[in-house]
Amino acid sequence: MDSHTKYVFITGGVVSSLGKGITTSSVGALLRARGYRVTAIKIDPYINVDAGTMRPYEHGEVFVTDDGAETDLDIGTYERFLDVDLARGNNVTTGQVYQAVIQKERQGAYLSQTVQVIPHVTDEIKSRIYDVGEVSQAEIVLVEVGGTVGDIESLPFLEAIRQMRFEVGRERSLYLHVTLLPYLGTSEEYKTKPTQHSVATLRGVGIQPDGLVVRSKSPVPEEARRKIALFTNVESDAVFSAYDADHVYAVPEMLEQQGLPRLLERHLGLERVTPELRVWHEAVRVLRQPDERVSIGVVGKYVAMPDAYLSLMEALKHAGIANRAQVDIDWVSAEGVADGDLDQLVAFDGILVPGGFGVRGIEGKVFAARFARERRVPYLGICLGMQVAVIEFARTVAGLDAANSTEFDPYTPHPVVDLMPEQLEVDGMGGTMRLGSWPMSVRAGTRLAEVYAPRFEAHGATPDVAGTVRERHRHRYEVNPAYVEALQAAGLVVSGMTPGMSGRGAGLVEAIELADHPYFVAVQSHPEFTSRLMRPSPPFTGFIRAAVAFRRARATAVPT
Repeated sequence: MDSHTKYVFITGGVVSSLGKGITTSSVGALLRARGYRVTAIKIDPYINVDAGTMRPYEHGEVFVTDDGAETDLDIGTYERFLDVDLARGNNVTTGQVYQAVIQKERQGAYLSQTVQVIPHVTDEIKSRIYDVGEVSQAEIVLVEVGGTVGDIESLPFLEAIRQMRFEVGRERSLYLHVTLLPYLGTSEEYKTKPTQHSVATLRGVGIQPDGLVVRSKSPVPEEARRKIALFTNVESDAVFSAYDADHVYAVPEMLEQQGLPRLLERHLGLERVTPELRVWHEAVRVLRQPDERVSIGVVGKYVAMPDAYLSLMEALKHAGIANRAQVDIDWVSAEGVADGDLDQLVAFDGILVPGGFGVRGIEGKVFAARFARERRVPYLGICLGMQVAVIEFARTVAGLDAANSTEFDPYTPHPVVDLMPEQLEVDGMGGTMRLGSWPMSVRAGTRLAEVYAPRFEAHGATPDVAGTVRERHRHRYEVNPAYVEALQAAGLVVSGMTPGMSGRGAGLVEAIELADHPYFVAVQSHPEFTSRLMRPSPPFTGFIRAAVAFRRARATAVPT
């Protein structure tokens, strides 16, 4: 345990989904803007070891880190706000903690002790928090405890962070509680009682919050703020109003203006520094006053639950800011896109097909790829979105009738997409896919090379290879190398490859595109996971740039 590292613990009360993740991320962004080394940990009380096997409709997106961890979507929010790469240890679950404790007990690590929640489980939790701080060499560690105060599954974690106050000292720890302030229209008043009860519950487990972040529809009146402070034993200038913002990237500025960083500086003994927030100010300005506007159709499987595509939505937003454009996302159910049904697609300035698993909706995605190819509409395919583009091209252009992926048709005569060899012997599901960051060699002279040029690791670049980049992956199937030559002969451009993987010599197909198309690019990776407000994802930025040009051209076209 580093004797200088400081800790900020974020808890939540009243109801779930209040925005603890955004609060944690905003606090981190404000500290980063002051030059501090910051990391963040998300504690998830569920018994799953990780989020990899959870249903997107229930849990939202599975976010993948560089080291291949399948984590809670809040880890992605942390990365985007803090502009840091987090790792496996930054997402702690009940499943991980109890699995580790039981393994230690089986190995005799506890020397025949009776293994109990206190101290063994709480010690395991604390050691994981301390380890993340040491590994990241962070000056400040943010720890968000998932769930709601009062939930039985959260109690060991609350007890662990309570103990940490005594281990690291008051001057190195701060408790921030996020709670709800409902507004009753009938009486036209904010009701503070839920917040009072929430703090009382937190105090019942031994934690007195040092500050409150109160969620509400509109700014909290001063009278309500004073009442909350009085009944929760929190100073009035430590009660902050987190009202509904027009854009999520406006929240750091909102909390900055109310003086939340002053609380951190005062309580943790931090130096008072003028923050560098220009990137945030500019982003919010563009979001509120864009120069352009584009409509993007996302043809997916989980469109009824947009959180299943959270990183993708944010990557589109980042690309829009880079192009000074507002990106309007329209969700199109892949199951509803029948062959020949153009009405759902004709209005879009760009079409994006995201990742996913299973056969449901596949033919709708294939049709979307064909529509974009034939109508010359900008297209971006992500993971499965690349695979369906290859399937469509193989069937329609390369003459490989009934071409398919063996994931959807094990008996297809032309398995242009097939299971990766290393997946053949896999029995379990959790953490068994191709996961994490992998290199991609980008072919020179391609659209992909054009958009990635600023990011190239140009190690030994040749006329054929422009450079190498790294992106994160989460998949089991790949473009079948046996069909690459035939697809290229028909006009498909393989613009990215993974060098020398799986003993196949030439490597895996990482990206494809069409040479005679305004923007038809598809990648096997998930570049949305590495997109940041400060550094938008190149494939997304190029896609939105092409969509802006497409919209302009369509607006000026003379009707025939």
